[in-house]
Amino acid sequence: MHRKIVIIGSGPAGHTAAIYAGRALLAPLMLEGDMAGGVAPGGQLTTTTEVENYPGFPDGIGGVELTQRFRQQSVNCGVEIVTETVESVDLSSRPFVLQTPNREVKAEAVILATGATAKRLGAPGEEKYWQRGISACAICDGALPIFRDQQLIVVGGGDSACEEALFLTKYAKVVTILVRRDVMRASKVLQKRVADNGKIDIKWKTEIETVHGNGDKVTHVTAVANGNERFDLECGGLFYAIGHTPNTGFVAGQLEMDDSGYIVTKPDSTQTSVEGVFAAGDVQDRIFRQAVTAAGSGCMAAIEAERWLESQPGR
Repeated sequence: MHRKIVIIGSGPAGHTAAIYAGRALLAPLMLEGDMAGGVAPGGQLTTTTEVENYPGFPDGIGGVELTQRFRQQSVNCGVEIVTETVESVDLSSRPFVLQTPNREVKAEAVILATGATAKRLGAPGEEKYWQRGISACAICDGALPIFRDQQLIVVGGGDSACEEALFLTKYAKVVTILVRRDVMRASKVLQKRVADNGKIDIKWKTEIETVHGNGDKVTHVTAVANGNERFDLECGGLFYAIGHTPNTGFVAGQLEMDDSGYIVTKPDSTQTSVEGVFAAGDVQDRIFRQAVTAAGSGCMAAIEAERWLESQPGR
């Protein structure tokens, strides 16, 4: 199988790239993954119940339904979608070679849109109540009605935890930050904003032991402070701000990445350190990580890939 362009990943970045490449008559192939990183095809949106901040859906839309619509639009634009996970790639020569469990694919250009997976604590009850009161994105989910006027918990001690806690104060009754150490890693400016906000409480040297609920939604957590002080804390919503892991292991050592494993792209571009390889969405965005910004970078990647292909000798 030999294609001009192959898109790896099937979230908003991947499908937007696919739609643009399809409309450019590049006959793109999408390898959407088969529970890659433990997440269904469609990426992190498939773990979200209601999406209210994606343009075009004034009444909101379910995360799974939104990804299904992305997929159907890609198919309508002539994209071939294969539900297989890329295990390895060889970017040392052209055409590039991609290997899945069932096939070898050669590609003139590649768009990497494999996203980043939110880190979890692994506490008992977490899996049951994920997206039933537990979220890894306050900006995405914090304004949902189920979290309004509730006692909310943010787990983490970095800039993201502080930013999410401050954001949630717009909707919550009170926000409690659980910090596993006795200091925060966040910038001094953010720490001061948190300390000065009367709706935020910080519990130091505290970790979640168990997540509890009523079967439908999180109700409280059992936490442990100072290693041995166990207590229950009311919780109408639990937000993890403990980082993300970019899904880049299969290209490790072949592309320039930052210290956290995010792919580095050229300024104002989706071009990676290897000519003909482009990266879009959360796999190269450690700051915003929103569906709409991922879609925008997917558009950029497809346009840049098309232009690059046209510039190659013999094209």
